[in-house]
Amino acid sequence: MNEKRTIVAVSTPIGKGAMAIVRMSGEEALRITLEISHKKEFSPRYATLSSIYNSSNELIDEAIIIYFKAPYSYTREDVCEIQCHGGAMSARMIVETCLHKGAHLALPGEFSKRALLNGRIDFSQVNAISKIIDAKSEKILKVLAKQLKGELGIFVDQCREALVRMLSYSEVMIDYSEEDIPSNIVANTLNQIEEMQNRLKYIYEFSKMRQGMIEGYRLSIVGRPNVGKSSILNAILLYDRAIISPIAGTTRDTIEESIHVDGHTIRIVDTAGIRQTQDMIESLGIQKSINSIEESDIVLVVFDASEEITQEDKEILKLINTYKDKHCVIILNKSDLPAKMSFSVLESLITIPYQSIVISTKDSQDCTLRLKNIFSSIISEDEVGDEMLLTSVFQIESFKKAIDALQKAACVFENLELELFSYNIKDAIEAISAVTRPYDISEMFDKMFGEFCLGK
Repeated sequence: MNEKRTIVAVSTPIGKGAMAIVRMSGEEALRITLEISHKKEFSPRYATLSSIYNSSNELIDEAIIIYFKAPYSYTREDVCEIQCHGGAMSARMIVETCLHKGAHLALPGEFSKRALLNGRIDFSQVNAISKIIDAKSEKILKVLAKQLKGELGIFVDQCREALVRMLSYSEVMIDYSEEDIPSNIVANTLNQIEEMQNRLKYIYEFSKMRQGMIEGYRLSIVGRPNVGKSSILNAILLYDRAIISPIAGTTRDTIEESIHVDGHTIRIVDTAGIRQTQDMIESLGIQKSINSIEESDIVLVVFDASEEITQEDKEILKLINTYKDKHCVIILNKSDLPAKMSFSVLESLITIPYQSIVISTKDSQDCTLRLKNIFSSIISEDEVGDEMLLTSVFQIESFKKAIDALQKAACVFENLELELFSYNIKDAIEAISAVTRPYDISEMFDKMFGEFCLGK
């Protein structure tokens, strides 16, 4: 890709609307904009009302033009934004005219790529921009706004600087004998590693448990056949989305719908009843149910309170107990019928944290209200205050690699194996640097020689 070329694209969604924005970036952006507007100059950052003409000097539209002079723009190049009327034609004709004048059609994400390559933003901010577009909750939008402002980048830079300093000291000490290395340096270095490792671990665990906030919570309704799973889905949605019948095995495939609770999206999956069966189609549905549990943040486990606990119920609980990282809600359904299930027996079979609720889907309004109160309590548990939150799987994995590398570094440093220590510290630097910007060995040299006397 030629990074010198001038690029142009429509920056607003295609379709009917009050206005559309055509964005152009590069060395020729100002020249092209002057030509299509028949203007002699634009004052940077001032909105100018102007007519727009095509290559045949025919009037296309009247628009607001804003010129951002390099380096004070999103891409740190000359950028011109043309705010024209919305609709299918005006923005397209302006882009076609810009292309005729020498611009090139931008590739997806190319404006942000240039902002990254020109040092305007780092990888964490690129991720924040992408996630803001797809944000599924108001609270995560606020977290992403802080990340876009550079909060995560500042933290990573602080860790990176400390690690580079450790690496530079280690490289200098490699040529020393163990007796010449002061004991306080060993103790101080190990303390620094432990403190950083603990901080990274906290952010890693905190973020991993709150992925539902970022991507939207995924909720599965599971249980043996005919306990009322589809009725619960219908009650939550307040309309009959799933077919319900007294015949076991009516639901043979997963059914997905979405609701919004406290500003968060919850994707609900009603699954096929889990049981032993010879029916091949039903077996496929049951396997999809198990896969759905693995992918979920919240699992509603439904039991028929009007029947005694069955072996199938016990097998389902055994399966659920293997997922300690899920929000588990035990639902005793059919409370309108005489109770036969012993909750104490049920409770003795559960080994993971859970909430429980007794309901009857016959009273759909009460059922809906109580379930949504539980969803609200789960969301409030995941509340993010001023804590730092990693918002992508890549960021979480990068922190995990850095934590592992620091653990190895601490082990070898206790024995003053400095070559291995340096190797592991480099791994930690590269892992955490992947969140913002790649590590360059020149940073280590800058630290190493930066503490020399002037003139050395």
